[in-house]
Amino acid sequence: MNNKEINNVNKRQISVASEMLIFSISDKILDNYRKLSQKNLSVLLIKRDKIPFRYSWCLPGKIIDVDETAYDASQKLMSICTNDSDYYLEQLHTFDSINRDPFIRLISTAHIVLIDKDKININNIKDASWFNLNIIENNNILELQFDNGIENFKVVLEKIIKKNNKNDYTYNIIESNCIAYDHSLVIAEGIKYLKDNINNDIIFYMMPQLFTLGELQQVYEELLNKKLLDSAFRRSIAAKVKPTSRIKTGEGHRPSRLFEYQKEVNL
Repeated sequence: MNNKEINNVNKRQISVASEMLIFSISDKILDNYRKLSQKNLSVLLIKRDKIPFRYSWCLPGKIIDVDETAYDASQKLMSICTNDSDYYLEQLHTFDSINRDPFIRLISTAHIVLIDKDKININNIKDASWFNLNIIENNNILELQFDNGIENFKVVLEKIIKKNNKNDYTYNIIESNCIAYDHSLVIAEGIKYLKDNINNDIIFYMMPQLFTLGELQQVYEELLNKKLLDSAFRRSIAAKVKPTSRIKTGEGHRPSRLFEYQKEVNL
């Protein structure tokens, strides 16, 4: 059997996987004389050590066993990542493009996970790294810039409007440097999910326990791709946060009150 015949056989074999899109918030040091930090959306990626896409970055995932559901598989993955159960997990989408994998027919159910990064046991995950995400939107082009302090690269996607409704859209990959499979598409869909659900308080799952209102506003502005009026933002989230007795100092600015999520508020 030649390589073409082997490839054809493999294409007829279907594997079903669970993939985890794990988002959190990281500190990004701004390049100025005061070395100010800014809260930045980040994603957990793993460097592949085998073909296909060797040395590229991908999302954590596993083939679903015959005796487990996609949700079971996602829970098994999360048990490796963290000992904490305080995170947000939701099924995002099924990705079933025929050529996702060059060797087999691979169908994946992606789950989005929002968690405080300090709750992730990154040393338990081989070749894992947090990448800060810089999101640039220009008309129908979405550029995602990845940076973990050692490597940096970008992916570019085109927004595809469905049914003449600007709020109903998906993406097509134009350029996907260093990202395996179609995982840049999964990440883009996850960002869209965050935007669509930003008012449902899910953002707080990614925040550290204590944060300033300015830091929280930075996260909202990055996801919404616009500057928010300080007073209007603080009114909009007043019922969702409560002040603590602690103050954040340093970083070249005046002390700021630290807040925490008002957990008794219904989601």
